[in-house]
Amino acid sequence: MFRALQCPLEEDLSSFTHYLRSQGVVHRITEEDNRQVVWTVDEASADLARTYYARGVPEGSQTLDAGQPQRTETSGSGWRMARRIPLTLGILLVTAVVALLTGMGSRPEAIVLFTIVPPENAEFMASQIDMAQWWRLITPIFLHFGLMHLAFNALWYWELGRRIELRSGSLWLLGLTLLFGLVSNSVQWLYSGHPFFGGLSGVLYGLLGYCWIYQMLAPNVHFALPKGVVVLMLVWLVLCLSGLVTLLGFGAIANAAHVSGLLMGCAAGLVAGAAQRFGLAR
Repeated sequence: MFRALQCPLEEDLSSFTHYLRSQGVVHRITEEDNRQVVWTVDEASADLARTYYARGVPEGSQTLDAGQPQRTETSGSGWRMARRIPLTLGILLVTAVVALLTGMGSRPEAIVLFTIVPPENAEFMASQIDMAQWWRLITPIFLHFGLMHLAFNALWYWELGRRIELRSGSLWLLGLTLLFGLVSNSVQWLYSGHPFFGGLSGVLYGLLGYCWIYQMLAPNVHFALPKGVVVLMLVWLVLCLSGLVTLLGFGAIANAAHVSGLLMGCAAGLVAGAAQRFGLAR
């Protein structure tokens, strides 16, 4: 999103926003530091918004119903959204395909294709990862053991991944996904010493930490997570670390992956957020 305008909090922008919608300018208005901020999806739209604002809304142009929902990047057509978040959808598609191939973790002969090391190498020291099969450092993120495990992770990747992809692009989300997957998988393997773990949760905690810290340093419309989301995820992390979740029958939890993913995500959010705050990145 691009910051197009900042206006006084008391200014009525209803006519202006109706006019922008009539001109096909996708936008959103938020409140920051006692100012109204108009956001657009690209620089060209931001320039249009500034032009229309400076020129004033033409007489008789407010033809849209004031009660009509505002057109934003999250409320447009499904096809429009899909075109803007191909990486988020691609990761979810691969995850679904792997879930089908592995029978939700019930087919060992398929699971071993995605573990961090082949089963025959599992008796070696955890530090001896076979770099000849480097892709295995990432593939455990696509393994899920049960429908609840898959649904929980898929929903959170949709929620967090699309925010980052809309804000920073597909390549940036891909880089973060690979980074957090690499770190969380490797740390879990080094910590546990066995290869039978998987799931997107290490990546999810990385994305959460990234959005959380970035938003603290450089607030933007995409990373403004719903209230309580960070608290909920951190409470869940603590419950997992306590062993209570395992005792309740949810199975073994890859706590090392969760913690390392969160820490790596916070570090990445710190760097990227600081760069944005001090004008070192767009």
